[in-house]
Amino acid sequence: MASTSILHFRPLFLFVLVASLRCGAAAGDVDGGEGFCSAEPSSECSGGPPLYWKATHPTLAPAHLQDLPGFTRSVVKRDHALITPESHVFGPLPDWINTLGAYLISPSIGAHFTMYLANMQDGSKSALPPKDVERLVFVLQGGISLSVGAGTTHSLLVDSYAYLPANIKHSMISDESTTLVIFERSATEDFHPDLIVGSTDKQPLLETPGEVFQLRKLLPTSLPYDFNIHIMDFQPGEYLNVKEVHYNQHGLLLLEGQGIYRLGDSWYPVQSGDTIWMAPFVPQWYAALGKTRTRYLLYKDVNRNPLI
Repeated sequence: MASTSILHFRPLFLFVLVASLRCGAAAGDVDGGEGFCSAEPSSECSGGPPLYWKATHPTLAPAHLQDLPGFTRSVVKRDHALITPESHVFGPLPDWINTLGAYLISPSIGAHFTMYLANMQDGSKSALPPKDVERLVFVLQGGISLSVGAGTTHSLLVDSYAYLPANIKHSMISDESTTLVIFERSATEDFHPDLIVGSTDKQPLLETPGEVFQLRKLLPTSLPYDFNIHIMDFQPGEYLNVKEVHYNQHGLLLLEGQGIYRLGDSWYPVQSGDTIWMAPFVPQWYAALGKTRTRYLLYKDVNRNPLI
């Protein structure tokens, strides 16, 4: 992937400029309206909501669409899907205690992994995944206590995560309102990855030659790991220079910001809280809009022969 400044991409820049002006006018407040194109203040600078607040408390934008019956931005196609928060359906997670979940991506859509949200409360407790299934948990809101094996306990707060190899005994409990995003897939045989517990801010920025966006990887890139989770940051106006086409599948959650995602021949406005599934070989491209950074979390399968 490669990226550069959107100021050199004149046709898209003009389109975005016109759309932004129209959206701001419709919202009635160019500087701070509730339309899609208005920018939320940075919590780091304004003392505003906590990290990833928009991802866990999304609002349908433009705001006037909230009262339109049956409206959703969600789209499901053969090789991609955009799943937006207003169409989430929560229900009890099997064998979990006091926890509601919403499955965002699953094999029924064509994926080889599942991606779901888990909303925990005081007294909530997790269940184990099925046999031979590996799991990655990322904390979006609140916090959990993760117990692994005979007695090792880890405290995971917002922006922390844990990778749990298949068949490792573990449990997660919460004593507050907590939202997790969880990825699960059948593990590849003959490999023995290790338990990983970490946080995004502890991961180094990686070199991205010829690109502008910032990249972190949450898991090791070594052979035992058959998927990775990328954290990608774009400043306003930055975009991918290359429209990618590859064999890897993706599951994406937009944690912060807003922009335009191209999937195949379709162009989608996206914002915090949106989820995207990308099938193998679907053309994909992103541009960041607004006044604050975009950050998204991206699942990517790696280190395996696609024939297997």
